[in-house]
Amino acid sequence: MTGDIRETKECQLKDPMDLFHSGQVVKICAPMVRYSKLAFRTLVRKYSCDLCYTPMIVAADFVRSAKARDSEFTTNKVGDHPLIVQFAAKEAQVLCDAARIVCPFADGIDLNCGCPQRWAISEGYGACLINKPELVKDMVRHVRSQIDNPKFSVSIKIRIHEDLKRTVDLCQKAEAAGVSWITVHGRSIEERHQPVHYDAIKIIKQSMSIPVVANGDIKTLKDAENVHHLTEADGIMVARGLLANPAVFAGYEETPLQCIQDWVDIALEHGTPFTCFHHHLMYMMERITSKQEKKVFNVLSSTSAVLDYLNDHYGV
Repeated sequence: MTGDIRETKECQLKDPMDLFHSGQVVKICAPMVRYSKLAFRTLVRKYSCDLCYTPMIVAADFVRSAKARDSEFTTNKVGDHPLIVQFAAKEAQVLCDAARIVCPFADGIDLNCGCPQRWAISEGYGACLINKPELVKDMVRHVRSQIDNPKFSVSIKIRIHEDLKRTVDLCQKAEAAGVSWITVHGRSIEERHQPVHYDAIKIIKQSMSIPVVANGDIKTLKDAENVHHLTEADGIMVARGLLANPAVFAGYEETPLQCIQDWVDIALEHGTPFTCFHHHLMYMMERITSKQEKKVFNVLSSTSAVLDYLNDHYGV
């Protein structure tokens, strides 16, 4: 964690649940490995994103290592709220310890029960937790009982089972344990690029009295509105759609030049490493550059080369 957030008194923490009670669909930036870091969160918040997640952090490493804490979690006092820190965990006390560390700097934590990657599942993290409802319930209950701040949210992000009754059972157990809301990625562990089961999200939503967030294949604001109507979800979480167009929640069909300019300014101000800075631009400019332009832009190897290119071609 960076030094500028050590003084907790001035941290402008918010109650994320206020967003769900606003009557508006909550627009959310998904946890994305390497990408949903402070600089990018700062950018999407400028373009109508209501709530942001950190990339997934392994709770055990975070608790054990100051180095992991410094490299994995950076925020600031004023603009980066409301903020949810997403953890991979499989033991209740470890998750509680991690939650206690971030509690003064963030507005809630999320337990990852949806990551389908092989390494995560083999370690007992991520999507395998949807088959351990009692453990999920126990982890939620522990955090709820050990964090004093009643406004600090505890949420989970899940995938669905082939047998949806099992997913509804998991969600109801989590709700009974005090979970704040549940984000549902509408695919099973095995499914990658198959169509999202929005009908399943609707069934889960109708089975719960807490907010439900829909996630999966949302690329435009129109998609977000359609998914809201199909699922009745209280929030919409977007991942790759925001990478391709950080202004998607503000209604832009493709990344506006002003957004590219904002990214350059924010990234330089935050000291974003070149590879991350460049990759974000490659995603953002995917739809607005020709094949020939991509061939040139994607192999640039320094910040100054990128800045010169943007200035020469786009006046940015």
